[in-house]
Amino acid sequence: MTRRFAAAAAVAGTVVLFDQLTKHLVADRIKPGETERLTPFLSLVHTTNKGIAFGIDPGGSALPAVAVALALIALALYLMRATSRLLWLPGGLIVGGAIGNLIDRLSAGAVTDFIQLPLGWPPFNVADSAITVGVAMLVVLSLRGASHPVAAAKKGAAPTDA
Repeated sequence: MTRRFAAAAAVAGTVVLFDQLTKHLVADRIKPGETERLTPFLSLVHTTNKGIAFGIDPGGSALPAVAVALALIALALYLMRATSRLLWLPGGLIVGGAIGNLIDRLSAGAVTDFIQLPLGWPPFNVADSAITVGVAMLVVLSLRGASHPVAAAKKGAAPTDA
């Protein structure tokens, strides 16, 4: 096991732990449909989402699980070929977020969402936040050109495992 893989696994585990802990706290303390306003810009709610991100496919078909599986396979293939030493962080965030939401789907048939921002933004959770930040980091690293073996080879860099 490489250090990068171990670091990614630690990040993923931390995300899953924090995600599940916060969802359980919300389920224990906020009744479904209730809202607790923390600040003018942040409320806690207790909702569930059978769809993918932002309520896509709200019918709760098998599509979310299939989409997650395909996305994780694509991410794994990409990360195995990547050369950037920093990809462990976005990889861990994305995998941890996907696993956190998958736990909800498998155990309850829906994902618990509880963070509510103003202006009609759909509620989300820690796993969603980790995925979003991980994808944003992955895009930035990809745009830098150092995360794909072909781009690295063109720059004269050799893949590393440190």
